[in-house]
Amino acid sequence: MNNTRFDTTCIGNAIVDVLSRIDDDFLTQENLVKNSMNLIDEARAEDLYSKMGSAVEISGGSAGNTAAGVASLGARSNYIGKVRNDQLGAIFAHDIRATGVNFETKMSEQGAATARSFVLITPDAHRTMNTYLGACIELGPDDIDPEIIAASAVTYMEGYLWDPDGGKAAFRKAAKISHEADQRVSLTLSDSFCVDRFRDEFIEFIDGGVDILFANEDEIKSLYQTDSLEVAIDIVRDKVEIACVTRSSEGSVILQGDTTVEVTADRSIDVEDTTGAGDLYAAGFLYGFTKGRSLAESGAIASIAAAEVISHIGARPAENLKDLIASRMG
Repeated sequence: MNNTRFDTTCIGNAIVDVLSRIDDDFLTQENLVKNSMNLIDEARAEDLYSKMGSAVEISGGSAGNTAAGVASLGARSNYIGKVRNDQLGAIFAHDIRATGVNFETKMSEQGAATARSFVLITPDAHRTMNTYLGACIELGPDDIDPEIIAASAVTYMEGYLWDPDGGKAAFRKAAKISHEADQRVSLTLSDSFCVDRFRDEFIEFIDGGVDILFANEDEIKSLYQTDSLEVAIDIVRDKVEIACVTRSSEGSVILQGDTTVEVTADRSIDVEDTTGAGDLYAAGFLYGFTKGRSLAESGAIASIAAAEVISHIGARPAENLKDLIASRMG
């Protein structure tokens, strides 16, 4: 890789997660689809919060979790995301910096409050997210520092941020800067419902220069409108340099040209909360990639990182991932 200041810069929605255990009946009563991510307004946020049981607040956001994972693995990590200069914004900034991530995005002084996501966890450990974006929607091209992007080996972006126009513009600016500096651009599709909303735009963005794509099985099939994973895989391998397709307990598949690497999932752990599994998988793979590891080694690191985060409540590592990888892989 080129000489860089950061191994990975992650761009996404800066969100404080509010996690609560609920039963399936609660989802039914609130007309929520299990495993979906729903965008809600402030009134709905207050309504859901009043109906939830006890909750735990943890700084999160998909790309923020990935940035924290990269730092926990011992790599140089930077994060770009918008928060308000309020109590939750201060908590988010403190928490992400405490993980070792560089965070320099200017806080909003007025407007919407810092975003929060209500993560509802059912007994089977699946999560349903209801997100009030708040200050997130104010992130735009002006928040993209060209020097930081040009000095990042990989710029990683979360599909969730595609909803606001400012986020799209920020992504396109960052991708252009990254490629002009001969660096890599990475995208995670984030959610099949997100793909449904922006399929054509995602395909255009991917075809225009995404180098490393992350998606789960449902997302990649939704992207190419097929019920066949094999068909989706055949299409995507010609569109990007590397594609990582996760399949929950079935592991993952990593594609590069004609090469296919299958990675097994760790089934020995007790799953507590699947929140952040894809985020930490991306962190593990990007760590391996930027350190020159093989696809198989990078996939193994990704699998270990994902397994660690689903073994406890919360979407950021509870254990030092650098030490964990050293003990598992040497």
